[in-house]
Amino acid sequence: MDFKKTILWAVFSMSGLMLYSNWQVHEGKPSIFGGAPANSTAPADKSSTSNKADVPNQISGAPTVAATPAVNTGAIESAEKFILKNDVLVLEISANGANVIDAKLLKALTAENTPVELFQYTATHKYFARSGLISLNNNDLPNHTSTFKLVQAAKDDSGKHYLTLATERNGVKLEKTFTLNPGSYVVEVDHRVSQSSANASPLVLYTELVRDGSQEQKIGPFGGAFSASTFTGPAVYTDKEKFNKLEFTAIDKNKITTPSQVAAGEPGWIAMVQHYFAGAWIPSDKFARDIYAGKIDNGLYRIGMQTPLGVVAPGSIVVEKSRLFVGPQEESILETIAPGFELLKDYGYLTILAKPIFWLLEKIHGYVGNWGWAIILLTILIKLVFFPLSAASYKSMARMKEVQPRLMAMREQYKGDPQKLNQAMMEMYRKEKINPLGGCLPVVIQIPVFISLYWVLLSSVEMRGAPWVLWIHDLSVPDPYYILPVIMAVSMFVQTKLNPTPPDPIQAKVMMYMPIIFSVMFFFFPAGLVLYWVVNNLLSIAQQWQINQIFGKKEAK
Repeated sequence: MDFKKTILWAVFSMSGLMLYSNWQVHEGKPSIFGGAPANSTAPADKSSTSNKADVPNQISGAPTVAATPAVNTGAIESAEKFILKNDVLVLEISANGANVIDAKLLKALTAENTPVELFQYTATHKYFARSGLISLNNNDLPNHTSTFKLVQAAKDDSGKHYLTLATERNGVKLEKTFTLNPGSYVVEVDHRVSQSSANASPLVLYTELVRDGSQEQKIGPFGGAFSASTFTGPAVYTDKEKFNKLEFTAIDKNKITTPSQVAAGEPGWIAMVQHYFAGAWIPSDKFARDIYAGKIDNGLYRIGMQTPLGVVAPGSIVVEKSRLFVGPQEESILETIAPGFELLKDYGYLTILAKPIFWLLEKIHGYVGNWGWAIILLTILIKLVFFPLSAASYKSMARMKEVQPRLMAMREQYKGDPQKLNQAMMEMYRKEKINPLGGCLPVVIQIPVFISLYWVLLSSVEMRGAPWVLWIHDLSVPDPYYILPVIMAVSMFVQTKLNPTPPDPIQAKVMMYMPIIFSVMFFFFPAGLVLYWVVNNLLSIAQQWQINQIFGKKEAK
């Protein structure tokens, strides 16, 4: 059996998979290396499949609430707006529903040098957060369609900005207080509920994130050519079921029927995720919670949590303290917010490799202050780790080059008998102590590292807009002049020349075409990833040339 041919087919298969993955990306579908599961763990929102109500129905096996008319779009657009801001975030809260309908991230800029708007409520894009109350016996309660009035807007002694909005319906009063700490992307949202009715019924608080089904928010070229390949849609975290993503297509097909409940005292949160950024509700663990998801009749998707507050006795007040995250998926920020919150940054199926790679890359960046140089130093470190294996591989290839004339002679001798040719070749390999697979092992072993680094560079908002030198102004997008892919193609060609020529003419042609095939693929990859591969190739060429020189001198003697 010709082992080198087998390895070549394996390499080509991997190349084909990556090409197919990028075609999926081009078509707006998830990459095969990091796609989200079709099914998830949140229950289908019954209101979205039956009466299409905008206000969610109460779940947990209870009878459904009578439908409330869908929210009037014009009411939100024409309602009074209130601004809450700090040095990193500007929020716009509508008097209609006290919903957060706009969020500007002041430190994340578009190509036009304007802040990224994560939450929006426009004719072309809708993405916002809302909350309200429901009950089994009375549907006309304060909810996200009610008109709220400003009670207070101020700044406390510690520098926190806050504002309080309130409304009352049928004897039930809902007061929402939004508090924003300096430098924070987390909004503290207190829901204070009281009621004056003697025939009080159990109340349920719902908190929702609502978004249209667009796969990428248009935020300029810094969004990256691969923006659509990352997951966009709802996500759920519970202590038992961990992190799960819900595809919009799965919601459309009503394939999210498994209940997901969070017991009191256990962590749990819901989110809407897109490339680089996310919005999330993180309720307190004081009450048990139920998770739901669905599609609203006006083309919007929602992910929400219902928190049963029980019967609020007349004269008493129940307070549910929630947090609303609106910001970038920076790992150092996410890790401090809630259990499992760092999973919002999606590394695909190779998270076990990607997380330590990013950790090391971040540590290096802390010293050099430039992500491009950090990638180069990381490449050198990875090369040092693989050095013993690479050295053995290059020695094997150098030995293969020594016996190349004998292989050619064998091919002529056993031209019509492939079985005897393979037997003779294997016998020669055994006597000369040559491993025919040795030259391919570093490539095969580095493939998972390569894919992991691909997802690190693709998913890390830290790379967004990060320059290297000269013409590379953003490592998260392809090289604008394709200089790095061309250098990579040349380096691969040089590597091919340093390797022994395969005795099979077809294999020889394949090896000649490999640099062209890979360079075409790398034209579409982020510049940071191509930079890694270029540096890796240059180091490999130096190592391989040195070993060839050593064996060449031995052969001359």
